[in-house]
Amino acid sequence: MTNTDESNEIEEPAAAADGLAPARPRGMFAKALERGQRAKFTEPVPATAREQVQYLLGKVKGGTRALAKRLGVSQRTVQRYAKGTITTPRADTREAMAEDTAAQWQPEVRAAVRTQAATAGLVIHIKCEFGFSSSRKGATDDPRVRILRERVSGAAAAEILAAQESGADESDLHELVAAALAESYFTLGGTRADGLQVTLRDVWYCDFVFD
Repeated sequence: MTNTDESNEIEEPAAAADGLAPARPRGMFAKALERGQRAKFTEPVPATAREQVQYLLGKVKGGTRALAKRLGVSQRTVQRYAKGTITTPRADTREAMAEDTAAQWQPEVRAAVRTQAATAGLVIHIKCEFGFSSSRKGATDDPRVRILRERVSGAAAAEILAAQESGADESDLHELVAAALAESYFTLGGTRADGLQVTLRDVWYCDFVFD
């Protein structure tokens, strides 16, 4: 009988000698950008551990050893998942498999979506507290909670996506999203509120909608 227990006796952690660096956690905006792009996939992402590992082995150079380092498990564990000997990953491994698979899935669709956004822009749906500042007389820093669903320019979208692709941290994405919304909504492309600076404070939720 196949043992699908999630204990470390079945799923072995990567050896310390592998030199695996812990995965960098992604923030709300990075996750929302990924979610928006994945919504455009035309085929379902592989869902089982075996399917995900087999798919990733076709994408990752270095075979089972390299994939083991990416996932933070032993090479033997990856081999067992590929064969279907074990089928139930621990929660952290399951998340890593799913994220890595989705990140590699349908690259041609993802590229087309990003190219379209860099031309036509994308829609940002957000609820947060906006802060405002300006050098102009009478400007206010009084924070205000707003719910916006606003299309930002292709140039702004391209900058946001380039930052995401380069691994920008959440604070950088906050600044770029704030600047995009400032241009599109608050200053109407520079036709009003000259010199207004917008910051994002408490963010309740954020979604990016691609055409």
